[in-house]
Amino acid sequence: MSDKYKEQLSEEEYRVTRLAGTEQPYTGEYLNNKATGNYLCKCCSAPLFHSGAKYDSGCGWPSFYEQSDEANVVYREDNSLGMKRVEILCKHCDAHLGHVFNDGPQPTGQRYCVNSVSLTFEENE
Repeated sequence: MSDKYKEQLSEEEYRVTRLAGTEQPYTGEYLNNKATGNYLCKCCSAPLFHSGAKYDSGCGWPSFYEQSDEANVVYREDNSLGMKRVEILCKHCDAHLGHVFNDGPQPTGQRYCVNSVSLTFEENE
């Protein structure tokens, strides 16, 4: 299965989505995207987040306060780098998306901190 992704993804996309890497902060394509639409998984195109839940958290990565209605984001404990965090992954293909934290805005109080390279954007017409 990983050979398919090596052919489909750039080296950076593969490193982040398949090897749980992180893109450099403030460099992501979607950090400042203000268009209306849906953010999809780069690997399998599952809908993950809607632009209406996107906000500027100041963390350097696109941030959302909730996942899309399809609930295609799953959670896994991540104790790497000497920190206790919650990793977020695509429910369908296990692509690493980023992490979720409990310091976001209402109504959820959550901050889904997502790597741009793990996403594609489908703008509403």
